[in-house]
Amino acid sequence: MTAEIRQLDKLEELREVADLLAVVWGRPGEPPISSDILRALAHSGNYVAGAYVDGRMTGGLVGWLGRTPGGEPLMHSHILGVLPDSEARGLGFDMKQDQRRWCLARGVREMEWTTDPLIRRNVYFNLAKLGAEAPEYLVDFYGQMNDQFNAGDESDRLLMRWRLDSRRAEEAAAGVLPELDVKKLLGWGAAQVLSVGSRGEPVAAPARSRVLLCQVPDDIVATRRRDPAMAREWRVALRHALGDALARGYVISGATRSGWYVLESGTE
Repeated sequence: MTAEIRQLDKLEELREVADLLAVVWGRPGEPPISSDILRALAHSGNYVAGAYVDGRMTGGLVGWLGRTPGGEPLMHSHILGVLPDSEARGLGFDMKQDQRRWCLARGVREMEWTTDPLIRRNVYFNLAKLGAEAPEYLVDFYGQMNDQFNAGDESDRLLMRWRLDSRRAEEAAAGVLPELDVKKLLGWGAAQVLSVGSRGEPVAAPARSRVLLCQVPDDIVATRRRDPAMAREWRVALRHALGDALARGYVISGATRSGWYVLESGTE
């Protein structure tokens, strides 16, 4: 089913997208971004969009313009939400591609946002489906958060950077970005530094190799509800395994649908 994606500027539309984001984040009556802020962002020429299926708003995406440290135009994509019962498959992908085209039409060639490195589906979407990069691990970036996805955990984040006119982004937009194969990488000498144990626990194994593999659990949000102590173990384990590897000069080259980060270093 095809969705219509359009820019929003009317107050009633902005209230609707604020309410939608509140539902997606499990904060009814307390939107993660209010309609008055959305009004100001839209009025000042930023990206505030809604996705409609059969006339019903099913998704929202908000970002604003800034500058890179080098002074180049930058889009900070702050929040994307799609109703869980949406019938439009791939709606998040379509919305990000619309945002990409909007930026390129205005001379903006770089976009960034943050994502929880423990949420497998988001990491795969960002790195494998969109072709973004993840250059930096940010510890407890937002402080305490109380929505249904983050409550009870520290808000570690990966900084995502999307080079909008790169070959990787273009291949992702066309659906031809190659998928990484963990079995082949293991056969070529990749080392597992973090994996999921038999009880769902994190299993760390310090290793040195040019290619490192780092796994995250299937559903950390469910783990936070069921076993907060294990969720905390995962936060600390990934912070050390992934964060330390990036600090040592490794680069995340991609992620797999089965929850593996692939990191590479040209010096080891």
